[in-house]
Amino acid sequence: MRVLHTADWHIGKKLYEYDLYAEQVAAFEQIRQIARQKKVDAVVIAGDLYDRSVPSEEAVSVLKQMLVKLNIEDKLPLLAISGNHDSARRLGVGDEWFEHNQYFLKTELGIDAKGRRTLEPVELGNCQFFLVPYFNPKASRTYFEDDNISTMAQAMAKVVAECESYFKPGLAHILVGHCFVAGSSHEDSEVSSTVGGLDEVPVSLFKNFDYVALGHLHNHQALLADNARYAGSPVKFSLSELTNQKGVYIYDTETNDREFVPLKDPTPMVSLTGSLDELCQPAKYNEVADQAFVFVNLTDRQVIANLVEKLRACYPRLVHIERQNGLEGITQTPSVELLKEANSPLKMTAAFFEQTQGLTLSAAQQDYLAQLLAEIEEEQ
Repeated sequence: MRVLHTADWHIGKKLYEYDLYAEQVAAFEQIRQIARQKKVDAVVIAGDLYDRSVPSEEAVSVLKQMLVKLNIEDKLPLLAISGNHDSARRLGVGDEWFEHNQYFLKTELGIDAKGRRTLEPVELGNCQFFLVPYFNPKASRTYFEDDNISTMAQAMAKVVAECESYFKPGLAHILVGHCFVAGSSHEDSEVSSTVGGLDEVPVSLFKNFDYVALGHLHNHQALLADNARYAGSPVKFSLSELTNQKGVYIYDTETNDREFVPLKDPTPMVSLTGSLDELCQPAKYNEVADQAFVFVNLTDRQVIANLVEKLRACYPRLVHIERQNGLEGITQTPSVELLKEANSPLKMTAAFFEQTQGLTLSAAQQDYLAQLLAEIEEEQ
């Protein structure tokens, strides 16, 4: 059996103010083509299908179309779990009738309406799939009726023990999970809840599985264990992922071989360093595609009027500007007292910006900030 392993789609995620739907759809179509070319028998999605627990209508529509194409049109079994960005309850609506079309989805540790425990395996071909959704120690205490569980390592040990109790000899055993495995490295775009190592899971727990298909970390090289891999995200979500090669894994249960198949970046991501004068030279900006996401590390120290507009004239999809050497003449640190006097998030942000940058927000910037804050408040 050949299994395609992908994860961390984060449908609906933005790169600062830029929507990434076009990039996500383009990456998906590559994944779909790989599934056909490699003649896979099933597709695993290891969590974080959405970027937010309350996804937008557009995000829901985009993900639905992707799943329909793989499962209904291409007739591929799907095995998916929820991640820490997903709402388990919202994502899980419809899971019982999804199974009739071989879309197997697990979003919470528990017992379903048919009396089945979450960790009971899905059997396809010569393989048992153990779908372990993202969970916290509290959820595991309820599921296992064990109040002594306090860390993810303890919880995952119980999860693995139950999974292994269902092992059938002669079948391949694949665990699908969304967690932080000890020894892994993470990127800026990933949300980590690690506190003193409490949510780290030892990779040795998974030694009896043929393959462990992981989600949560966006770099496919974050963990290089013998039988466990993170698929990584199919799209770059931050500057820290600039040099990451995106792709998917193909795991063959017959040969126990795994192959990483790279994806092409739908949109280039570029990091540039220099002064405004240097960056705005035609010889410089003509080297960068107009559709590229551009991060700028500016060497100028002086305050520059209309800086963003000047850079956007050369780089239409300017994402972010860093001041490599800071701003001259601005030595004041933010005043806690002044920030406390600001009685709204908008006023607090404006005060912080003025203290640290020596500038006031323009009317357009205030309008944009107010819109963002309103969207955040609505989602909460």
